[in-house]
Amino acid sequence: MLRDPSTYDFPGGELLLFDKAPGWTSFDVVNYLRGALSRHCGVKRLKVGHAGTLDPMASGLLLVCTGRFTKRIDEFQGMDKTYTGTLRLGQTTPSFDAETPPDAEYPWEHLTEARLHDAAKAFEGPQQQVPPLYSAIHIQGQRAYTLARKGGDDVPVLEPRPVHIHAFELSRIALPEVDFFLRCSKGTYVRSLARDLGIALESGAYLSALRRTAIGPYTVDKAMDVKDFLSRFAH
Repeated sequence: MLRDPSTYDFPGGELLLFDKAPGWTSFDVVNYLRGALSRHCGVKRLKVGHAGTLDPMASGLLLVCTGRFTKRIDEFQGMDKTYTGTLRLGQTTPSFDAETPPDAEYPWEHLTEARLHDAAKAFEGPQQQVPPLYSAIHIQGQRAYTLARKGGDDVPVLEPRPVHIHAFELSRIALPEVDFFLRCSKGTYVRSLARDLGIALESGAYLSALRRTAIGPYTVDKAMDVKDFLSRFAH
């Protein structure tokens, strides 16, 4: 929430909660803040970092640390995350979300509400999850999405990683779309969960909308708009 501008100590360390808009990358937010706050503080380059990437199409809570609080980024990244979103059944995309166009069609008319709820429930608990190829994971010094876009022999095979799904509930079913609530551990890719649910349903699925509502005890209803926040520090 917005405070009196005079109470902020950005070099000393602040934890800032922002409601990221769709279309911004997490790096866009950090870069924008770093430039503006560095000028405000009269320093060449203020330390600024985020504690958990949100994909460009996603909205919601982004934790940003400044100054000495950047040393606590790993602590915040390790906290559980909560999301709401929408899945589109019967189609897949290369990125597992709406950032790339559909590449295949599958039947979905056979799906019932009972089967959908049972399939979602089956993902709760510990999982071995394969991350999306279109992700920021480093592979041999490059981002996985860079290699994915090149195609050919450079496309890597990503290894599964342990994650924990605490709750995965379908809140609205309007086939071929379903809305969901998700609470999960650090490292969980919601796009991969969409892909895996589609496979379990003998159909396809991709993530068409996503909003992060909480990270640990921090909630998006306490978050600020980036531009509104910075307008308070304009010279």
